[in-house]
Amino acid sequence: MRTFGKIVVIGAGVLALAACGEKQNTAGSAQTSGAAPASASSSAPAAPKGKECTAEDVKTTGKFGEAPTITIPDDCDPPKKLITKDLEPGTGEGAKAGANLKMNYSLVTWSNKQKLDSSFDRGEPFELTLGAGMVIQGWDKGLEGIKQGARRLLIIPPDLGYGQGGNGIAPNETLVFVTDAVSVPTDKG
Repeated sequence: MRTFGKIVVIGAGVLALAACGEKQNTAGSAQTSGAAPASASSSAPAAPKGKECTAEDVKTTGKFGEAPTITIPDDCDPPKKLITKDLEPGTGEGAKAGANLKMNYSLVTWSNKQKLDSSFDRGEPFELTLGAGMVIQGWDKGLEGIKQGARRLLIIPPDLGYGQGGNGIAPNETLVFVTDAVSVPTDKG
């Protein structure tokens, strides 16, 4: 399950293409092409439930440093806006653009409620520079202000994730992450 980590590493290498206006299917940018590879999850939208989910509707277990479980509800629709919720607050200064972060994460896709990737499973945190476009926009925006030792829930709508899909992500997929801030420097270094 190394998909997400590999995607982001590859994304850093092709970031220059995104700056030139080319579309890509990597975590390096939320830009995506119109064609998406087949995915394990169905691309047919589920019937609307009439109520948009909140952070409180998504259940998680585990403490900072432990692999979390993420349970997505059946009785509400995925949110249309980015949702962040600190499950554990952390300490120190909040992360700002340019900070070099080390994060652990677990990813569950909304449509099939299955874990797609987890750095916890690999035993190695993921490194990124916040706000540098190395990851999907939902991470760049959703991790702003996170403090060292914090555990944060991110519910990322398709427009801040993979949009039309790619890299094993279905088109218009909502992504649910539990992230642990392993290292948040006190300055941009």
